[in-house]
Amino acid sequence: MKLEEMQEIWSEMSHQIEEQKIITNDLIMKMTKNQYHRKFDRLTFYESIGSVICFIMAFFILINFKDLNTWYLFSSGLFTVVFLIVLPILTLGSIGRLKRLDVSRSNLKEMIIKYKKYKGQLLLIQRLGIYLSFLLMFTVLPVFSKIMKGKDLFIENHSLLLIYMLVMSVFLLFFSRWGYKCYQNITKSAEDVLKELDMER
Repeated sequence: MKLEEMQEIWSEMSHQIEEQKIITNDLIMKMTKNQYHRKFDRLTFYESIGSVICFIMAFFILINFKDLNTWYLFSSGLFTVVFLIVLPILTLGSIGRLKRLDVSRSNLKEMIIKYKKYKGQLLLIQRLGIYLSFLLMFTVLPVFSKIMKGKDLFIENHSLLLIYMLVMSVFLLFFSRWGYKCYQNITKSAEDVLKELDMER
């Protein structure tokens, strides 16, 4: 075999190896993108269901707002409606920002920095939501009691309100800790996927 033929074969083999490397990298990138987006699909699904429920409750309060005829019931109703509309929008927006990050960008380090910023915002919204949920606990029952039964729980039935507060406080404490832990685990897992991809490059 002549030297030129050997060089030609070698050149062709090098070209094929390079093409195979590009295909492999593309495949890894697609798999990583899918893996990254799947991390947030479950969150988006549950938050979307929760948001629909919140919006229905807010709409129900709004169409019956005239029944909240004292300043404290009006304030409670207003806080409840704002909470039920604003928090789901902020949460879904934060998850959407994380999902829309372009994993295939060449500068992964920059993208990881951006990811950490968005992750911080999402977890901050979750913490804020937890603290405000304890306040919501004091406003939502009197609002629904007045709208549905015409009873002002701030004036009558203090024992019922107290029992409700105690039971809901315990439930909310455990549920919010569990929910926040889920958010931390999912965002940490997605960040690990990005870091692994960065190391492979």
